[in-house]
Amino acid sequence: MILDAQPGIRVVGVAGDGVECIELARRLRPDVVLVDVRMPRLDGLEVTRTLAGEHADPRTNVVVITTFDQDDYVRDALRFGACGFLLKDASPELLVEAVRAASRGDALVSPAVTVRFLGRFIRGTAVDGGLDAVDEVELSGREVEIVRLVAVGRTNQEICEELFLSLSSVKTYLGRIQTKLGVRNRVEVAAWAWERGVVVSRP
Repeated sequence: MILDAQPGIRVVGVAGDGVECIELARRLRPDVVLVDVRMPRLDGLEVTRTLAGEHADPRTNVVVITTFDQDDYVRDALRFGACGFLLKDASPELLVEAVRAASRGDALVSPAVTVRFLGRFIRGTAVDGGLDAVDEVELSGREVEIVRLVAVGRTNQEICEELFLSLSSVKTYLGRIQTKLGVRNRVEVAAWAWERGVVVSRP
């Protein structure tokens, strides 16, 4: 009901379980699929892996939603290709924005989850030598600044204000960064930064 009421968004199908979700997605080819982590027959994480994973053809933009704020759910959803992760207590506005972001190939994760998850993730997986990681992909100084701000949860508008750039410039930089890193969205940019030790704490 929330999504159908929004201009420019149309709900084209509703599935009763994970298996039906995959069948509908493959038949209807929606721009975005919204899945619950816990669904009958096949859970939302496996649905995400099937529809958005590395070997999915074609890959679909998936937003995962759950009542359960667990790091392993976030980690698996993003690794399986989700470009959004929301808690069910998220505002309707955040849900709508997550769907719109996914339709653009961008990403949105509940603010309550982002920095906490990435902070824990780095402590277990970061490699030493963030500068070496930057050199490997030839990021410019400005691109490194933007990567670090994305990694600590800054929005495009906040990056504009902090670096005194226009919104179009920030979007252009992000596009270049995603191409250089071989990632699809800002969540994957953030995960790359934390994994490689390019950013290790929130400013």
